This record gives sequence, structure tokens and C-alpha cells, in this order.
Amino acid sequence: MNPSSKPRKRWYRRGPWEAGTMALIAIGLVMLMQPFSLSVYSYAFSVLLVGVIGYTVAGKLPPS
Repeated sequence: MNPSSKPRKRWYRRGPWEAGTMALIAIGLVMLMQPFSLSVYSYAFSVLLVGVIGYTVAGKLPPS
């Protein structure tokens, strides 16, 4: 195995990416349900959408 490919493989593990995107989805939901700031609410759908797309892509990565 090529030694230069080993650090790259560490970035393409499914576990950390799924955890990060699930956290992003949770943040998006909290942003969507908060009653304090309209500007935070306006970005909630974008954050939620990025989290869902990221989770879909992370599901295609090799397991950790």
C-alpha cells in the first residue's frame, strides 16, 4: 500500500462524517423551532438541507 494514501483514507471513513451530519441536522431542526430570531430561522432550512445531503453522501463512504 502506498504510504501517502493512508492519511487520505482516514478522511473517508463513514462514522465521523455521519456523526457530523447528524449534528448538523439536529442544529437545523433547533434553528427551525426557535422563536427568538427570524434571521436564524431563515437559515434553518439551508442548514437542514446540507445536513441531509451530507448524510446521504456519508452513507456511501466505506465503514470506519
